[in-house]
Amino acid sequence: MTRIGLWVALAAVLVLANVAAFVWRGAPPQGAAVPAAEVPVAMPSPATSPSAATPPSLASSVPPGRGAGAEPVPGAAGAAAPAGTPTPVSAAPSAGPDAPPPLLLPVQGIALADVRDTYDDARGEERQHEALDIMAPAGTPVLAVADGTIEKLFTSDRGGLTIYQFEPTGTWSYYYAHLQAYAPGIAEGMHVRRGDVIGTVGSTGNADPTAPHLHFAVFRLTPERQWWTGEPVNPYPLLARS
Repeated sequence: MTRIGLWVALAAVLVLANVAAFVWRGAPPQGAAVPAAEVPVAMPSPATSPSAATPPSLASSVPPGRGAGAEPVPGAAGAAAPAGTPTPVSAAPSAGPDAPPPLLLPVQGIALADVRDTYDDARGEERQHEALDIMAPAGTPVLAVADGTIEKLFTSDRGGLTIYQFEPTGTWSYYYAHLQAYAPGIAEGMHVRRGDVIGTVGSTGNADPTAPHLHFAVFRLTPERQWWTGEPVNPYPLLARS
């Protein structure tokens, strides 16, 4: 073999060697395992990013009433009560601990629908009525509105024949005026029960003789518990609650 032939053969061997090296460095043969480190990792989308979800470490720090399955936050739009939660029922308004108890309507045979709230009516230029006028025929029985004690029987220019009744705690006074007469046996210091007859409707004092009625008022007593002083309270809502 000549020298030229040797050079050609050597060149061919080098070319084959380079081709083999390229093939060996390229893609692995079909079925070969790919190293884990070379598997590309997909980037999280904004919807699945960890920052868009509540971290597990904070799940227990969500305030009660704001987490899933808890009672809805008051005022939250579209919030539904959890299963088993009773539906709130509107209760009748309460007068509170500082108000008198519900009172019996003090004129026998008269319905609340027949009574007008005259508490705020004017009496002269500088005075309010601060009482109810319950119209009824003369002689109609007047009833004790609650349990209590007859504190004072009194005759005045304005009120005529009157009764002041204290309730058992000494907080409230009930005032009945323009009576025609006291019930037989009524006396100061006597204990009466709700519904007992204590007098009759009349028009004594400054009442119109042609319009007999009971003038009924409620007063919060002062610490001295004086029958002639006290803070007036509208009786009408108390009768309505009864």
